[in-house]
Order: sequence, then C-alpha cells, then structure tokens
Amino acid sequence: MNAQKGFTLIELMIVIAIIGILAAIAIPQYQNYVAKSQVSRVMAETGAMKTAIETCALDGKTDENCQIGWTKSNLLAATDAPAPAPAPTSTEATAKATGQGGLVITYPSATVEGKITATFGQSAAQAIATKKLEWKRTLAGQWTCTTNVDAKYAPTGCTVGTLS
Repeated sequence: MNAQKGFTLIELMIVIAIIGILAAIAIPQYQNYVAKSQVSRVMAETGAMKTAIETCALDGKTDENCQIGWTKSNLLAATDAPAPAPAPTSTEATAKATGQGGLVITYPSATVEGKITATFGQSAAQAIATKKLEWKRTLAGQWTCTTNVDAKYAPTGCTVGTLS
C-alpha cells in the first residue's frame, strides 16, 4: 500500500480559511494599536517641551529668544508656514503663539495661560489624522492634557474632550 505524500486539497483549504480568519481579526487590532501608540508618542514628544517652556516663562522670555529644542515630528501636520498667531488682547500682550508645522505654542506669562497644540497629519494613522492633542497650562502653573481623538486611542493621563 502506498503511503500518503503531501496534503489533500481540503486540508489546504481549511488551513487557508483559518489564516484568513486570524488575519481578519488581527489587522484591525494592529491598526488600533498603531494609532494609540502614535497618540502616546505625540503626547510624550510635546510633553517634553513643557519644562523648556516653563523655564522660558519663568525667565520672562518670549518666543523670539526661547529655545525649546523641538525636532519636527513625522506624525504632525506638514505645513512649513507658521500657524497664524491669535490677535493679542491687552492681557495677552506678552504672550505670542508660534507654529511649526502641526505644532502651535502659546507661551505663558503672568496673565496668559500657555498651550502646546499638536495636529496629527503626515504619517499618522488615518483614524487620528487631523485630530489634535493639547497641553494647557493654567495661571497657577499646572499642565493638563486634552485630546479630541476617539477614546480608544487616548493615552493614559490625557482626557478626551473638546479643545479650545
């Protein structure tokens, strides 16, 4: 009697079906993981600037002479032109907003709350493209993180809500 050599067609089709089912479950989960990790990365990158901005604010420096050590991120919107600064009111005379691509910084002062706003774009996952993450500093010096990404992508320590 001849021994069977190789697999039958039905055995191969069952294996392919199992692989297809696993791929249908794994790929969306992987995409969610990538989007969440990108939001966490931008939170960490922009959060690292808080110390430099705080130092500049305490030293009374404005954006023209404040070195924050920012390196452009490939996850932020790609615009080379600075974002327009909001028109200063009498209480905002010493605070200025600067933009570099998808990053806008409003420097804090004794009367103005500071902000770091990052807009996702470029290489960011499609689920978070055009969404934003914002660090806001109160006049008391406390920083809070808010984002408008879906709750499943929000990192720990950053609340989901509307941005100002």
